[in-house]
This record gives sequence, C-alpha cells and structure tokens, in this order.
Amino acid sequence: MENNLNYPINEIFATLQGEATFTGTPSVFIRLQGCEVGCGWCDTKHTWKLDVANQVSFIQISQKTQDKNNWADTSLDELMTYIQDNYPQITHIVITGGEPAQYNLTALCEKLEQLGKDVQIETSGTELLRITPNTWVTLSPKIDMSGGKIVLQDAVKYANEIKMPIGKKSDIEKLKQFLLEFKIPSNTPIWLQPLSQSQGATQLCIEEAMLNNWRLSIQVHKYLNIR
Repeated sequence: MENNLNYPINEIFATLQGEATFTGTPSVFIRLQGCEVGCGWCDTKHTWKLDVANQVSFIQISQKTQDKNNWADTSLDELMTYIQDNYPQITHIVITGGEPAQYNLTALCEKLEQLGKDVQIETSGTELLRITPNTWVTLSPKIDMSGGKIVLQDAVKYANEIKMPIGKKSDIEKLKQFLLEFKIPSNTPIWLQPLSQSQGATQLCIEEAMLNNWRLSIQVHKYLNIR
C-alpha cells in the first residue's frame, strides 16, 4: 500500500485542530483512506476500506461535507495545487486517516514543507513511519485492537507526543505499561483523551492527569461543533 506520487484522499478541509499540543491552531486536514487497526470505538470507520467501488474524483472529495467512504486517487501535484489555491494562509497541515502511515508520506511531507507548511501526522504506531525529520508525530498507541496490529518501536521512537484514548481504568493501565515497555522519555507530553466525551471518561482522565502530571485533550472541535 505504497505510492510516492498518489494518495487515496478521503477528505481535505480546514478547521481548528481540536486535540493535544496544537489545540486551537488553524489547520488543513488531509484524511487518507485505509486502516487495518480495527478500533471498536473509532469515529472514522468510513475510512477503513479502500474499495475501488467507492472511488470518485478529487473535485468531489474537495466538496465533501459529510463522513462517507468515498475517496479519490490524488496526485501529489494536484494536492499541492489545491492547498496553495485554497489555503495559502494556513501553515499547519495534519495528515490523518484512517492510518496514514500505511503509505509512504515522505514526498508529501517534503512538498508541504517546501510550501512553508508545518506537517503533523496522527498515527496508531502500528506502521513504519516514512516521513521527513521535521514532521511532528502524534502517536496514539492502539493496543489489543481487533485488527491484531502491534505498536512498533521503530514508530514510537519518532513520537513527539503520546495521545491515549481513555474509556476506563484498564486503558490507564495499558498506557502505563506502554510507557514503561517503550521507555518513553519523561519530557514527552502525555495526553489523555476521553472516549466519546463521556462524563465518566472525562472525570477519569482529569483524575489521572493530576496524579501523573499528564495532560487532558478534550476534542475541542466537538464542543465547538466544527469539523
């Protein structure tokens, strides 16, 4: 599932980053199609399957306003032109999915940096990262998911921050084990993100953040009712 010149784009849009370190930052989101991790609580399950029957034109993708499983096989040049023409003022780009690390993103990151953009990737850590040295890596470790994928040390070593979805106490224990097993440096920001914004999960995240000197990521964009 690798192509240096074309990428399966599920959607591209501008909004405020609502999570972790860059919360509140105007950002262009490039969402790629395809994911084999299988998180049961995933809120973008429409991005999982790369079905040729759902392939459409990039023009249709650029006009998308709802979550759908259609996608466009988009050339790097077409993508760069679209970003330059539509979002010249926005300097922060977020590559997400799906699982964007299924693809070789080096050329994409290089081109974006040449345009003066800062690039962030959101990944599960279950794929090798093919990115530029300056790419900011938000690693959200997906442990014991139905896809059977495992978190890779070669991906974790690039993490600039750890963002852990939390629904119950056992998720906290998995996080602690992950931090020990992968020897995460003490200065790496650790973000707790309540699943489904539920009251119980949020309270648990607040309590554990206070106990462990971690941070709370509350998906601000959902509270603001923006994409």
